[in-house]
Amino acid sequence: MTQIGFIGLGNMGLPMARNLMKAGHAVTGYDVDHGMTDRFATAGGVAATALDMACMGAEVIVTMLPAGKDVREVYLGRGGVLASAQQGALLIDASTVDIETTRVVAAAAQVNELAMVDAPVSGGVAGAEAGTLAFMVGGSDRAVARAQPFLAAMGKTIVHAGGPGHGQAVKICNNMILGVSMIAVSEAFLLAEKLGIDPQKLFDIASQASGQCWAMTHCCPVPGPVPSSAANRDYRAGFSAAMMLKDLKLAQEAAKTAGATVPIGAAAAALYRLFVEDGSAEMDFSGIITFLRGPQEANETPDDEQAARVPETEVANN
Repeated sequence: MTQIGFIGLGNMGLPMARNLMKAGHAVTGYDVDHGMTDRFATAGGVAATALDMACMGAEVIVTMLPAGKDVREVYLGRGGVLASAQQGALLIDASTVDIETTRVVAAAAQVNELAMVDAPVSGGVAGAEAGTLAFMVGGSDRAVARAQPFLAAMGKTIVHAGGPGHGQAVKICNNMILGVSMIAVSEAFLLAEKLGIDPQKLFDIASQASGQCWAMTHCCPVPGPVPSSAANRDYRAGFSAAMMLKDLKLAQEAAKTAGATVPIGAAAAALYRLFVEDGSAEMDFSGIITFLRGPQEANETPDDEQAARVPETEVANN
């Protein structure tokens, strides 16, 4: 049994922490939302009332946080992880944030003689609850080897992507593929609808043909073909549109830094920005189909008007 501190008990973090407990570890959890900490305590965990309390005596500290500023504050701030972790502790950051933040925090951890890996995840809330997440891991061989059994308690796929920050880099690329794919899948089902094709027939064929992709077979944006998809529960989020937009923005920032050209990724980011600004931030990312469909009464919108919904200047400048 290992003593683990878990910081960030949101929709993803809470089931991940529970799976560590199921694996036999003693987990102390902390979240700025005390309601989430209470839920963790109800599930059998030890609730901490302060961040440093979650780190006290912990051999492993796991964080699952919303954004880069949160990661910097939690790790580098007064009373934060680096100031509170015991000597020799292993740090695992499962957040999806910008690469620069990850590398800054990893360097600070190294100065403090603490091993650290960045291990962003794929699989959404359903994967977190089932313990089937995929981890994309950045860090030294030794640190990744130490993290392996704890990641295995929360997921089924663990890939060492390279040094510090490489886990984040792979996650950003992966989610750009997912965001672009969901838009393409949504457009295909909307076209099929206009052509009078039964969506189940399109799914049955495309899911076994060259159009097959994870976005369609796991998160089909129309009700029916995939019973577990958000489309069958009024697009209640498993992975929200706001989170997809965050990841697409991270991809755009990384592309600018690296000098990479990603015009389709830029177009996807522009569409998700419009979708979120339309009041759909908390809707599942597959709900982008509702935005692409537009108002029901506007089914005959001219092609040029539809195209105008994505600002050309925004795409060109990304």
